[in-house]
Amino acid sequence: MDIDTLAKLTAKAWSLRVPALMHEGVPGRQAPLIAASGAGRMSVVNALSHLEALGFLERTPRHGHPLRPEFRLTEAGRNVAPLAHRIDTAARDSVGSALVRKSWTVPVLAVTRRSVTFSRIRAELAPITDRALSMSLDRLHRQTWIERSVDVSMRPPRPLYRATNAGAEISRDVGLAG
Repeated sequence: MDIDTLAKLTAKAWSLRVPALMHEGVPGRQAPLIAASGAGRMSVVNALSHLEALGFLERTPRHGHPLRPEFRLTEAGRNVAPLAHRIDTAARDSVGSALVRKSWTVPVLAVTRRSVTFSRIRAELAPITDRALSMSLDRLHRQTWIERSVDVSMRPPRPLYRATNAGAEISRDVGLAG
């Protein structure tokens, strides 16, 4: 999966959790997904619509109510579901689960598999704003999913960021080259 697709996939809060749950065997209907995820109805509906628009889900023909359709994973969705499940498993605690639902968390972890500068992360995640990147790095650092170090051999000295702990596990799972 490329970084642009990953950024689009994680743009909605529950968009990783839905395919992860479907990978576990939860039916692609609102009620079971709401019960399994603990999310609100509108959050799940928005995630389903988002995943359908991206081509990861499709409506199951002749199943479900028109206002509450049943969804199934497309081929692209079946490719993403195991990754979503691994990420979901790595972030199982309540703080980690909430952190993964933030828009830029997984893409930032994906590009920090090795030590990189702020400007390199920003370049790889365009169109991320400086503020969004700073906030993501701060949240990840507080959770100890990102390690911040200063390279004093650079002129001027620059901070470097690298995924650690569960963040490193998620970064490996995403598997972007780097």
